[in-house]
Amino acid sequence: MRVRGLLFSFIFVGKSDMLIELGKENSLFNRFLSELRDEQLQKDPLRFRRNLERAGEIFAYEISKRLAYSKVEVSTPLGIAEMNLPDEQPVLATILRAGLPLHQGLLNYFDRADNAFVSAYRKYNKKGSFRIMLDYISSPSIDNRILILSDPMLATGGSLLSALDGLLAKGKPKHIHIVCVLASEEGIKALKKRYSLRKLSLWIGAIDDELTAKAFIVPGLGDAGDLAFGKKED
Repeated sequence: MRVRGLLFSFIFVGKSDMLIELGKENSLFNRFLSELRDEQLQKDPLRFRRNLERAGEIFAYEISKRLAYSKVEVSTPLGIAEMNLPDEQPVLATILRAGLPLHQGLLNYFDRADNAFVSAYRKYNKKGSFRIMLDYISSPSIDNRILILSDPMLATGGSLLSALDGLLAKGKPKHIHIVCVLASEEGIKALKKRYSLRKLSLWIGAIDDELTAKAFIVPGLGDAGDLAFGKKED
């Protein structure tokens, strides 16, 4: 039973609150990230997927600290314990296919969350340039909900922005959390340009400076989807 009690809430007003780079702090997260980058360990797709999943679990734990909480009475065999529990569960969204292991990590912790899936991908032409194709969205209403959108890589920002645009057609969330293991400076700038950072929080494992001509992050880790699930035809 939920009872009246202290309500914890966070108002995001500063850039330091809105852009959180977990890799800047010393923690086990950096071990998982280093293994994701390691070209030798990448030869084991099971380990690669599991490290993405573990990264998602850490992101979920950190995001959970920013939610609103209320006191709840829990009956134990010996009495009543008062616990602070989240007021609501978020909507977890991800971009197929690369986002699935990261999404699973978030879902492991937000295990009562509703889920949304977006099919978005790069369609390359013969000259090597590409455009973002958005094929499919499966989502509950996100109106007045907390939305957590995950994608392992934020390179140019094209796929993530297309997915977010599509999801916002399902409602207006009260807050948006973007979760990416790696991001480029260019991708972050694109996100800032489209959406005010007062409306969303950007959670990044690490920020890399460069993009290749084919818009891959450098030093990055390669193609997360291929490493997790096998190579595909463009």
